Amino acid sequence: MNRKAPYRWASPGDLNAFFGLSIDNLAVLVLTVSLLATVFGYPAQFALSHLVPGTAVGVVVGDLIFTWMAFRLARRTGRSDITAMPLGLDTPSTFGMVFFVIGPAFAEAVAGGMDQEAAARRAWHIGMCSIVASGVFKMACAFVAGPVRRLVPRAALLGSLTAIALALITFLPLLEIFASPLAGLVALGIILASLTAHVPFPFKIPGALAALVVGGLIQFAGQRAGWIPDVGHMAIDPAAALWPTEWLAAFRCEWLEAWPYTVKYLPVVIPFALATVVGGIDCTESAAAAGDEYDTGQVIGVEAIATVIAGACGGVIQTTPYIGHPAYKAMGGRAAYTLMTAAFIGLAGLTGTFAYLYQILPGPALVPILVFVGLEITAQSFHATPQRHYPAVALACVPALAALAKIETDKVMAAGAHPDALLARELFSLQIISAGFIVTSVLWAGMLTALLDRRLPRAAGWCLAAAAFTACGVIHSPFKDGRLFLPWAIGELPAEAAGRGPLELAMAYGLLAALYIAWSVIQPATPLPDATDEHH
Repeated sequence: MNRKAPYRWASPGDLNAFFGLSIDNLAVLVLTVSLLATVFGYPAQFALSHLVPGTAVGVVVGDLIFTWMAFRLARRTGRSDITAMPLGLDTPSTFGMVFFVIGPAFAEAVAGGMDQEAAARRAWHIGMCSIVASGVFKMACAFVAGPVRRLVPRAALLGSLTAIALALITFLPLLEIFASPLAGLVALGIILASLTAHVPFPFKIPGALAALVVGGLIQFAGQRAGWIPDVGHMAIDPAAALWPTEWLAAFRCEWLEAWPYTVKYLPVVIPFALATVVGGIDCTESAAAAGDEYDTGQVIGVEAIATVIAGACGGVIQTTPYIGHPAYKAMGGRAAYTLMTAAFIGLAGLTGTFAYLYQILPGPALVPILVFVGLEITAQSFHATPQRHYPAVALACVPALAALAKIETDKVMAAGAHPDALLARELFSLQIISAGFIVTSVLWAGMLTALLDRRLPRAAGWCLAAAAFTACGVIHSPFKDGRLFLPWAIGELPAEAAGRGPLELAMAYGLLAALYIAWSVIQPATPLPDATDEHH
C-alpha cells in the first residue's frame, strides 16, 4: 500500500524565493510613492498613510489564498514538492496607474483649484474605483478566460504588455539607476547576472538580496565620503506614518462618489486588467509545465478577489500572479515563501514601517529588480508569440514609446517651455498617438497579426474597431486630459487638431477597412495555417 508523502511546505529554497518575491513587491511600492511624489508633487505622507496599507492588503489576501491552494493541491495529489503560485503587485499597471490615472487626476484637481490634500484624496478615490473596476472585470473574465484568449491574438495581448515592459518598466528605472551609477550599475549587474542569466551568486546568497545589499552599501559609503550626492526621496516623517489609520476612511465608501471622474480612465485601466488575466492563464500553464496543475479559473478568481479587496481598502495597484513560478520551483520554493511574503508586506504596509524602508532603501539599488521584470516580460512575450507575428509585437511597442516621450516632454512644458507652431504640431502628434496607447497597441497588433496571417477581412474588423474607439476618444483623444466624448459632441478642438481630429482619424481607419475588404475580393489571398504552435 502506497502512502502519500507528507507535504514539505517549507524548505531552504523558500528563503531565496521569499527575497525575490518580497523585494519585487517592495520595489513596486517604493516606486509608486516615489514617482507620484517626484513627478506629480503628490504628498508622500498622504500616499504612505492612505494608498500603501490597502495596496498591501491585496498582496496579503492573494498570497494567503495561494498558500492555501498549494496545501490543497499537495493533499489532493499526495506530492510533497508543490510550489505555491506567486502573487504580487502588477508592475506594468503600476506605471499605468501612476502616469495615466492617479498622477494626472491629482494634477487636474490641483489645476481646478483644490488644495493639495483634497486633490490627493480625489486622486486616491479615483485610483480605488479603478482598482475595484479592474477586479470586477477580472472576476467576469475568470468565467470566459478561454474565449477572450481565443478572440484576441496573443501578439496583440502580449505586444501591449511588451510595450509597457520596454518603454516604462525597463527604461524609467534606468533614470533612477543613472542618477547614482556607482550603486545603480553595480546592483543592476548583479541582477542581470544572477536573475536574468541565472548565474548563482557566491555563497548561495539570493541575487535580489545581494544587489540590494551591495548597491546599498556603495550608496551609503559614497554619500558618507561625499562622492555621491544625497538626493534621496521626498522628505517624510516616518514616525508619523506608524500605525496608519487614515486608510480606514475607505470603509466609509466615499470613494464611490468618484465613479463619474473615473470613467475616462477606464480605457487605460481595463486593458491592464485584461493583460493580467492573460498573464494569469500563462502563469497557470507554466506552473502546469513545471508539474503543478492549478485550476486556471480559480487562479484568475483569486487575483480578482485580491484586487477588489485591495481597492475597497484603499489600494491603488492591482495584484496578479507572477510569471516566475518555474523559477521559484527551481529555487526549491514550496509554500513558505508566499506565506512569508504575505506576512512581510502586510506588516510593512499595515504597521507603517514601510515608511522607514521607503526612507532608508536607496532607489538606485532597489529598482534594478524592475529592469529584470521588464526584460523577463519582454522575453516571455516573444517566446509565447509565433515567430511570424513578431512584427506585430514590435508595432505594439510604438504607442508606448510615444507615451514615454510625452511623459518627458510634459515635464519640459511644465517647466515653462513655449514651443513654436511646428514643434507644437509634433507634440500634438505625440498626444494623439499616446492617448489610450494600451488599446491602440492591442488594435494595431491585432490588425497586423491578421495581415500577417493573410486574413484581410479580419484586419478590416480591427480597423473598424479602431475607428469606433477613435470616434469616442478611447484612443487618439485630442484632449490633454484624455477625456471621452460622443462623436456628435466632441467639443472645441485645439488648433493643432486641424485635419486630424477624431472624426478624420476615424474616417482614415474606416477607409482602410474598406480598402482591405475590397482587396480581399479583388485579389483573394489564401489564409496561412494557424500559427499557434509556431515559435522558432
